[in-house]
Amino acid sequence: MKPSDRSALPLALAFTAIGIRHFTHPEPFDRIVPPSVPMSPRTATLVSGAAEIAGGLGLLLPTTRPAARWGLIALLVAVFPANIYMARHPEQYRPLPRWALLARLPLQPLLAWWVYRAGR
Repeated sequence: MKPSDRSALPLALAFTAIGIRHFTHPEPFDRIVPPSVPMSPRTATLVSGAAEIAGGLGLLLPTTRPAARWGLIALLVAVFPANIYMARHPEQYRPLPRWALLARLPLQPLLAWWVYRAGR
């Protein structure tokens, strides 16, 4: 197994599992959709979940990996406002501590970097 395959596999599993969770348990994802998003929270949850599943599965095959890489990076950029919203309104997300919500902010670019590297 090549290094890129080893790096892509955990990402593929994580994105696919979380994407499935958007459909099986959508309420937590609905809650983090900022009011400024121009669609209902449930629609945003389902669209982002479908994108996560597609991207996760796309990482599994070397031929689809480059497209999955760019799609997942676009998704991470698109959902970043939800992370900002959570950090700015921590009282809505108890019992999560504010430090944990703030810690998510720098982790998103690191995740995008990992997707970029694994998607080559």
